[in-house]
Amino acid sequence: MLHPQFNCVSEMPPSIKWCIRWAVCLSFILALIPRSRGSMLNCHKMCICASNIVSCSKMNLTMVPSELPNYTAVLDISFNEITRLRAQWTKHKLPNLHNLLLSHNGLCFISSEAFIFVKQLRYLDLSSNKLRQLDEFIFEPLIHLEVLLLYNNQISQIDRTAFSGLSGLQKLYLSQNQVSRFPLELVKDKSRLDKLSLLDLSSNRIKVLPIQDLQVLPAWIKNGLYFHNNTLICDCELYSLMAHWYIRRLNSAVDFKDEHTCVHPGPDKRVLRLYGLNTHMNCSTFKETDQEAYLEQTLTLSCDTKQRKMSKTWMLPGNILVPPDSNQSDTNNDKFVKNGSLEIKSIRPEDSGVYTCFAVSEYLNETLYVVVKVHNFTLNGNGETLNTAYTTLVGCLASVVLVLIYLYLTPCRCFCCPDQGKKNQHEDSIHSSMLSVTPTHEDMATKAELNRHVAFIDPKDLQGQNGKVNPNGDEEVDEEAMQGKGKRKKSVADSISSVFSDTPIVV
Repeated sequence: MLHPQFNCVSEMPPSIKWCIRWAVCLSFILALIPRSRGSMLNCHKMCICASNIVSCSKMNLTMVPSELPNYTAVLDISFNEITRLRAQWTKHKLPNLHNLLLSHNGLCFISSEAFIFVKQLRYLDLSSNKLRQLDEFIFEPLIHLEVLLLYNNQISQIDRTAFSGLSGLQKLYLSQNQVSRFPLELVKDKSRLDKLSLLDLSSNRIKVLPIQDLQVLPAWIKNGLYFHNNTLICDCELYSLMAHWYIRRLNSAVDFKDEHTCVHPGPDKRVLRLYGLNTHMNCSTFKETDQEAYLEQTLTLSCDTKQRKMSKTWMLPGNILVPPDSNQSDTNNDKFVKNGSLEIKSIRPEDSGVYTCFAVSEYLNETLYVVVKVHNFTLNGNGETLNTAYTTLVGCLASVVLVLIYLYLTPCRCFCCPDQGKKNQHEDSIHSSMLSVTPTHEDMATKAELNRHVAFIDPKDLQGQNGKVNPNGDEEVDEEAMQGKGKRKKSVADSISSVFSDTPIVV
């Protein structure tokens, strides 16, 4: 009786036989890999569960397993095929989940509500996926996140608010993407993430850096700011920036010294080593500048260390230690430490010299030197300086000019006032030394000649000229002068008048 049934099956069309065979094979395959459809968590077949760790790596998953236990602290679903992380990837809160690994999944979409049930995350790995952009406030719920890995994606657009709310973020990896804009909002004063100490932007497409903003960053931020292997345009400002960082031995400059390159702005577009621009582009060699100050200023010296929260001690020139408990309210104390910085009140020229800061932490000891140069003048409100030496020089020059004017620029004589001329000619003072220029007149019709007389006369009434005492007690009057229009005192015979003149002397 089996033979007729066998004949019935054997007489079926070949196309039907082929479909039946494929249906049986497909059902068998689906029965073997039910885990590929995001079924419920199975710690025996689908994942590996070790205490509070759930590892579902390399299981060809297309969705996150559901019904994850509440005690899950580490969830590893890397190396799968989860291309979209939706808002409902977990249907309940996971309050203990602090590590989530989603790398190597081909992930190209993340919902803005994907992290509302995992707010306690501290470590999130989204590296080696196909993300193209980071939308606004996408990570805002993750207020406790400390490490975020986004390297080796295709990210070209980053919204300025994408990382808002990440107040606890310490390390952000964005290398090996297509980023062309430096995200200054992450490190700038008002908008920066307060705890961010490492920002990796290496191997991207950044061409220009905000050099002026980067120069004023504290050293603990610059120490972890990596941007090597970018398409930066070569210039001397970039060279000075990196030369300064290299002198300070910052990790971002020292660790990848050979990978800091830039593109020459010329038509050949050569790739040059950044630290060789002083040769290729004649950039001046960088030199640390001294800290300058002016008299009576209050100067603050910062101990700019490569790490935060270090214990700092200051030493003055002459190896004088500043007490760490110095009180700034003490009027007799003009040097004190405030928040790790040294403040000097009413600075003086003797305060010039080298100040030393010793910084100590559990993992690092660092010594910094600050050279202070105090100018010997004050700085007024208009920014103009008044130098004592300069003022003295100007005063001397002005005095010389006035003497020369007095000697060689004779004032114009007024010949219409003969009485005034006679008065100036004949009235001499015996109480002072004088330098005078007097004209002589032989005839009013002739031209006046210029004579210069210098007479040194003692101011004593009983002394004659040049220290000779007149024994008669009075002065003789020249008879010849009595006959003239003027009256002139007669000089003692032994007296000598010191006369300097370029014309014949008239006595």
